[in-house]
Amino acid sequence: MPSAPETVEVDFITPRHLAGGGDPAWITVPLHRACGWSYGDDPLMPRVLLSSPDQKAILRLEPDAYAQWWTVHHIAEPGRPDWYASFGARTPVELIAAFTDALTDPAPGADAPWDPCGALRQAGWSPYGVNGFASPDETAYVERLGTPADPGAWFVMVSLGMDQKVWQARFGAHTPPPLVAAFTAALADPQPVHRTDSGRSLPTLDPDVITRKTTSVRAVYVAGALEDRIRSLAARHPPTPPAPVPSRQAPPTPGRTR
Repeated sequence: MPSAPETVEVDFITPRHLAGGGDPAWITVPLHRACGWSYGDDPLMPRVLLSSPDQKAILRLEPDAYAQWWTVHHIAEPGRPDWYASFGARTPVELIAAFTDALTDPAPGADAPWDPCGALRQAGWSPYGVNGFASPDETAYVERLGTPADPGAWFVMVSLGMDQKVWQARFGAHTPPPLVAAFTAALADPQPVHRTDSGRSLPTLDPDVITRKTTSVRAVYVAGALEDRIRSLAARHPPTPPAPVPSRQAPPTPGRTR
């Protein structure tokens, strides 16, 4: 039996929004193992369904040639109607993970971003349309539909010209702004993402559009990246203290009988 290779070729790709979808396990496995989301088992259906512990949110991953592959639905709560978010098949998993990580954060920091456009401005994105921004290479667009008085859904489009749409993301009008901001911050992040199968997953190999740097990485590091992510997310949830054990009293001593 041949031994496993000690190193693997990993491609580090920028811009990250053109890196291809990546491994769905980057999202689904931590949701289950680190965040306690439950899943249904239906081996006859090519889909994944995950439900939050409080049963208020459900994530659906379902291959569909005519619709978004990833969908998150959240039921209505006091003061907030129900909302949704959806992502196309080629949406990089790192961007979707930023959204689900923010959704499952048990104690979001006080400095969590609330302006979904803040990170885009800081990254040098240009104003686009009435209420949107375009990436410096003009392959990604973020736009808030509606009007300032009545804002609507958020819409993200990545394309290579008018004829080649790569992926879309949509956020309902009532999606919490910090969750949209987490996604747009990941979208604007200049750091590359890594892929081991980029020759098949990239929407284009044009070096004028995508920068791909190939590096040999120890296989153990690549294999352990997901486990590291799970441990990091699990650490956000303090362990549940064990239930107190009731003290046992000695049984009463039976009295004497004549």
